[in-house]
Amino acid sequence: MTALNGSCSLDTIQQEMERLEQGARRLAVQLRLPLEPDWLWGVLTDYANLSRFIPNLASSRQLWRRGNRVCLEQVGTQQFCGMRFTATVELELEEDREAGELRFTMNRGDFRRFEGVWRIGHDTGVSSLLYELIVQGRPGMPIGLIEQRLRTDLANNLRGVQMEAMRRAGLV
Repeated sequence: MTALNGSCSLDTIQQEMERLEQGARRLAVQLRLPLEPDWLWGVLTDYANLSRFIPNLASSRQLWRRGNRVCLEQVGTQQFCGMRFTATVELELEEDREAGELRFTMNRGDFRRFEGVWRIGHDTGVSSLLYELIVQGRPGMPIGLIEQRLRTDLANNLRGVQMEAMRRAGLV
């Protein structure tokens, strides 16, 4: 991954974007921060409150839980070119606390493909938070036009999780 400002220091967001077949995009955003992984995990798995601290997430509702599998309905909304867009997805998540991974796939929703992972790493007092998403729009959805918006939104999502985890840890 390449850093936005050319460095790889703590608290720097790194991003990469890859064009895949059939108009799909793979986006990855990573952040390193001086925070214990448990704080990040607690925020990511607070499904009922995600829309409080993740920008453009209008709602998040847990539909069911079966062991380490959870189904969520999420509604995202954003302004783009003066118009308001809303997308709904039903995601199935698999929690792997030991590996620090929260994998998700779309069961149904407003995309052809929407899947990825939140991954928390930790090394000597520094945690890394990675959000990786593969998204493919429906026919007629101009994914190329919203690429930059996706990059910005993913970075903002990471910052939202970071700020909430730091708030819960008493660091802000």
